[in-house]
Amino acid sequence: MVKKRVPDWLNSSLWSSTPSVDDDRLHRYNSEPAATTSSPEPFVEPPVPNPPPSVSTAIRTESPKSDTRESRANNNVSNDDNGTPSGPSAEDVSRQAQLLVELSKKVINLRELRKIASQGIPDGAGIRSTVWKLLLGYLPLDRGFWPSELAKKRSQYKHFKEELLMNPSEISRRLEKTKSYEHDETNKGPLSRSEISQEEHPLSLGKTSIWNQYFQDSEIIEQIDRDVKRTHPDMHFFSGDSSLAKSNQEALRNILIVFAKLNPGIRYVQGMNELLAPLFYVFRSDPDEDNVASAEADTFFCFVELLSGFRDHFCQQLDNSVVGIRSTISKLSELLKEHDEELWRHLEITTKVNPQFYAFRWITLLLTQEFNFADSLHIWDTILSDPEGPLETLLRICCSMLILIRRRLLAGDFTANLKLLQHYPPANISHLLYVANKLRKQPSI
Repeated sequence: MVKKRVPDWLNSSLWSSTPSVDDDRLHRYNSEPAATTSSPEPFVEPPVPNPPPSVSTAIRTESPKSDTRESRANNNVSNDDNGTPSGPSAEDVSRQAQLLVELSKKVINLRELRKIASQGIPDGAGIRSTVWKLLLGYLPLDRGFWPSELAKKRSQYKHFKEELLMNPSEISRRLEKTKSYEHDETNKGPLSRSEISQEEHPLSLGKTSIWNQYFQDSEIIEQIDRDVKRTHPDMHFFSGDSSLAKSNQEALRNILIVFAKLNPGIRYVQGMNELLAPLFYVFRSDPDEDNVASAEADTFFCFVELLSGFRDHFCQQLDNSVVGIRSTISKLSELLKEHDEELWRHLEITTKVNPQFYAFRWITLLLTQEFNFADSLHIWDTILSDPEGPLETLLRICCSMLILIRRRLLAGDFTANLKLLQHYPPANISHLLYVANKLRKQPSI
């Protein structure tokens, strides 16, 4: 059998290279500084949301200047050899201008928006928040409907919280208060034992018992609490004793509990907090104060939309089905075999590295654990904006991750390769996404 030849462009040393240690994107959100000859720089935290003017304000300006303040706040300012700050690249400025123009239209051209956003959304001007809401279908394409749609969704989430986050004691008190109106003035007070229904009794084991349901939910809530506290411990935005961190943790907790109660078929699965964090961070960092105040509600609905394309991966009963996680991992294996059979054979036949050993986390957590936070946002820009759907895009990116380090993998044995794949090395994200796009199936002529 003739081996399928790897395209020359994949063998270029360009794709095997990693960014220099001076590449700011690698360290912006990391707790560990880059190893250099000089003393290590202290960790620089992602910005506490204090961004530049809103999208509508930026549209009115002559050029999309996100100001040096925003660049410094996001730690996106790179330094030249003399230590002089340099502004955003011309490419970022151009892309930001294109996005602002597109967002200023009365009716958004989703196809054009996807095309621009797939190349990466600049951090300035709070554009990513609005673009992600559009890409996830949370905002309608007609800007005229935005106020009413947002008001409706935010009110709906408020109702969910009132109904689903209430302690059974409060529910019982409300029921008691309602029933007390049926009594005479002289009979007001605690209900007699005979008047307490089975559903209201704390020791009831009935399926409709609010207390029985509460005790079942408490196990999931304890797991959510543990995971929320472990979410990005290197970022003060999510972790620590500050009022901001505690408020953000509470928001993540509320969203996950409400989602679990509204989706009894899935409930909560460990790792969902990692998918929730980028969404909440982006929406909580919106320059618009109203959007910041409603970041929790907006994040909930966008989280639901995001999981709609991946929810089967979190359902254990579907693991072995055609839509389950094992089927998806098999598709990644087939994709690698199609584009680089030599590497596929070395990994799965020679060294017997089962793709489940590394790809399970890659796929279920959408690569949030393989790259630093800033690069994860860039990757999500591409995943969310691809018209072929997020799953197909994710698989191409995962395949390109293997191809980028093919030389090291071909030289490695089982132990070395497994360690490499479970601790993916720093990569140039632009190169990674370029390779992923090259793997896209070309339409037949």
